[in-house]
Amino acid sequence: MRRRPSFFEHLHPPAIPEREARFRYTFGLGGISLLLFLILCLTGLLELFYYLPTLEDANASAHVIDLLVPYGWVVRGIHYWAGQGIVVTAALHMVRIVLTGAYRTPRRFNWLLGLSLLPAVLLLDFTGLVLRWDTHIAWALMVGTNLLRTIPLVGPALYTLTVGGSEIGPPTVVRFFAWHILGLALPAAILIAWHLFRVRRDGGISRLAAPALLPADRPPSSASDFPRIPRAELVRREAITALIVCALLLALALLAPPGLGPRAEFADLPPDASAPWFFLWVQQLLRLGDPFLMGVAIPCGVLLTLALVPYAIDRRTGGEGRWFNRPGRLAQTIVLGMLALIGALILRGALT
Repeated sequence: MRRRPSFFEHLHPPAIPEREARFRYTFGLGGISLLLFLILCLTGLLELFYYLPTLEDANASAHVIDLLVPYGWVVRGIHYWAGQGIVVTAALHMVRIVLTGAYRTPRRFNWLLGLSLLPAVLLLDFTGLVLRWDTHIAWALMVGTNLLRTIPLVGPALYTLTVGGSEIGPPTVVRFFAWHILGLALPAAILIAWHLFRVRRDGGISRLAAPALLPADRPPSSASDFPRIPRAELVRREAITALIVCALLLALALLAPPGLGPRAEFADLPPDASAPWFFLWVQQLLRLGDPFLMGVAIPCGVLLTLALVPYAIDRRTGGEGRWFNRPGRLAQTIVLGMLALIGALILRGALT
């Protein structure tokens, strides 16, 4: 009797090209990012039972989760490390897309959907750290929100909308709590679902054109010329990867639990300004010149450059599915150059 496909198998196409299903082609970065997002949703939901989004109780309730709730420190540790991990995997996933030419037609729009998830992930991580309301995030919150004021015309209104008043105060915790869940997590979930739908609609994972899979002296003649694996095998590989990722998150939560400082007092800020690691490059830029130019215009310029990759920088066809393909050399050089510069600034910020 033929086995009926499971629910998880139905989420995949019936068969997947064998070459593109290999781990060394995608490194599982898209699937790992999705898994980390689901873990963040689950652990965040558990934390909601104890977290109190008020100025007086935000930091105290985080300490309660750590010290009094059974296994609360493990849940918070997994939530923290999943938040850091998704920043890394989402960024590397986009780099992989560029290096294999997977942004080209018909996947140009899906490239924009994926790109829009990158700032959403960064802001989700940032707002989650703010909700701890401790001394470690005080400077970053002050600097980050004040950058909004530098935006011409709409800056003051954006600042008020974000913090809930003319300065950081009691409404700010509630605002960031709402931004974290309703303003970022919910839209991110919708974008992820749309992104996955477009992957299927655009023909699945980017791959070599059929003739490129065959010897040069033999034209395609049958389905056997195009090696594929069944979706059950792909689900098995994904399950193994998910178990490894979950084990790693648990190990990090147990061996390197995230720190939690005392309640932030904005009238008495710590002497050293420090941003979260993923915004250290912006902190370094702010030391070089005008806050709007360095802290707003340049990061927005990076996103705009990435958005233009399939529309202006590389509009060629061909080369999809090949690492470092020749038609995409310009786009690859630009993206890797920006990544190297951002990485150097982050490293400099971490060492100073």
